[in-house]
Amino acid sequence: MTPTVRWGIRRAVWLVCVICGAVPLARAAEPQPYRVQFVATGQSALDSTVKVTSQLETLRTSAPVNPFGLIARARGDVDRLQTVLSSFGYYEGAVSITIDGLALDAPSLGDTLRALPQSTDAHIRIALTLGPLYRIGRIEVEGDLPADLQSKLGLTPGAPAVASDVLDAGDRLQTALQDRGYAFAKVATPVAYQDPREHVLNLRFPVTTGPKVRVGEILIVGLRHTRETTVRRHLLLHSGDPYNAAIIEKAREDLLALGVFATVSVELGSAPDSLGRVPITFRMTERPRHTFGINAAYSSDLGGSGGVTWGDRNVFGNAEQLDLSATLINLGGTATTGLGYDTSAKYILPDFGSRDQTLQLALSGLKQDLQAYDQKAESAGVTLTRKLSSVWSVTAGVSGERETDIQESVTRMYTLISLPLSLLYDSTDVPSPLADPTHGTRGALNLSPTRSVGQGAQPNATFDVAQANLAHYFDLDRLLRRGPGRTVLAVRAMAGVALGANEFSLPPDQRFYAGGSGTVRGYRYQAVGPQFVNDYNPVGGTTMNAVNVELRQRIGSNFGAVLFADGGGVGEGENPFTITRHCFSTQANPATALPRDSGASCVGIGTGLRYYTPIGPIRLDFAMPTVRRADDDRFEVYIGLGQAF
Repeated sequence: MTPTVRWGIRRAVWLVCVICGAVPLARAAEPQPYRVQFVATGQSALDSTVKVTSQLETLRTSAPVNPFGLIARARGDVDRLQTVLSSFGYYEGAVSITIDGLALDAPSLGDTLRALPQSTDAHIRIALTLGPLYRIGRIEVEGDLPADLQSKLGLTPGAPAVASDVLDAGDRLQTALQDRGYAFAKVATPVAYQDPREHVLNLRFPVTTGPKVRVGEILIVGLRHTRETTVRRHLLLHSGDPYNAAIIEKAREDLLALGVFATVSVELGSAPDSLGRVPITFRMTERPRHTFGINAAYSSDLGGSGGVTWGDRNVFGNAEQLDLSATLINLGGTATTGLGYDTSAKYILPDFGSRDQTLQLALSGLKQDLQAYDQKAESAGVTLTRKLSSVWSVTAGVSGERETDIQESVTRMYTLISLPLSLLYDSTDVPSPLADPTHGTRGALNLSPTRSVGQGAQPNATFDVAQANLAHYFDLDRLLRRGPGRTVLAVRAMAGVALGANEFSLPPDQRFYAGGSGTVRGYRYQAVGPQFVNDYNPVGGTTMNAVNVELRQRIGSNFGAVLFADGGGVGEGENPFTITRHCFSTQANPATALPRDSGASCVGIGTGLRYYTPIGPIRLDFAMPTVRRADDDRFEVYIGLGQAF
């Protein structure tokens, strides 16, 4: 055999070996699909934490791996889940992960995975053995600590030794020390001693108290357009005050609430001076002074609207705000008869006369052509708002309005002078009315004594318009375990009454109406209640009530869905709770629709979608009436920014 032939045979054998060996290697390089089964421990909080901690679960679809990578990922999960067990107090617990019934250290596991047909899922089973639950034993504090502050740890011997509770205890103690004046207090990470015989965890908290200090020089850094005197006047913190971390944080939040700063941070001096005072620096960055925005909304009853807004957040450097807006309204819509506009100008002065007191000057112009009436109005008003606490505020003012109304071919002109008074409550902890509330309560009581001078049905009349609404938001996380704020039941009740007038002595826009996105979805705007016999146009009334129930479910990070039911009615009289008759139907006998019907209640149901943005959810609702009258549409559509209520 010649060398050339011998070399050719060797080359062929080598090529065959490479080809044969390449098959399993290529297969092993392909992603291995798999599914994960978690064996429940009987503790929902632990099971939820296991699922979000397991990389086998969280990376299953987003980061495919080959068989060898899958085995490595599973081995990494053993350590991760062992840490989860310890954090819940199960220090002798064990984690078992199998792939297709084989342990992770089984010699045949790699060959078993490589032998799986392509696109066949590997079955991963994760089971946890809890073992005994460790409880908190002795609790010791190492350092010079005031005796009455040890209770701030909030730990009780015999309680489950949950890691997050132990770490939170150290944070609570450090916060309590800083609120007491120990600005430089430090509570180090607690040292834990495990006692396997008693199944307890003994704890020692190293504490360095440091000196008790007072507030020294207060420095304001980063101002560009805002006056420093305005910032200092708004601060409730003064040099010489006892140091209190909670009060300093409240001062920082108050400065942010002025609306002119994008960020406000607090820096503490490195050490107290000879008088035991520590300097504090408030460092802020200002927001852009001018704002510009475009707004748009749509509903099938009121049609489309679109406009622009412009604002100055800091007109003269004292956080004064000037807001201008102009919007075209009633672009189509079943409840409108023509194009209208809504313009306004507002000038807001914070800390007017006193801290937490705001003065607002407002001008507005409105034109709307509705099925119920046509209106053209100009108004001006001054209101003073006083913040009573973190949840309560009160508003009082005076306003004047001139308007021309046309209803059923009758033209009337009015001059209205009113003294609006409002009491407001809000515990929802959201930064703006457009934000999505997930807990808490909102309520408002509005009273507006009004004098009407003009050519109305009852000239020179005096009447009082009172309205109340109350909304509560139930976070169903405790019941459903979907995560805080993921599933919310929102409920609202409203009522209103006009005292001292009948419905035709009131200007049309001062009467109560129901129907539309603000009260009863599924019915046209203002279409619920008494109607004129000849054209079914709304009359309006002197009493109104409405109830809204909405179930809101977040889907993923940016989407959501809702189910809702709205009910409400409009009637005569001075008791909004006497409207008990169901929504009458004019379809069978239109002649029974009296022009001064005593009123009735209607119910609409629907569903909707939400897309959550940083400034609030974008809302799309579809609603239909439960009783469809002759002039009602089959359904209504609403698009806007912010939740319905």
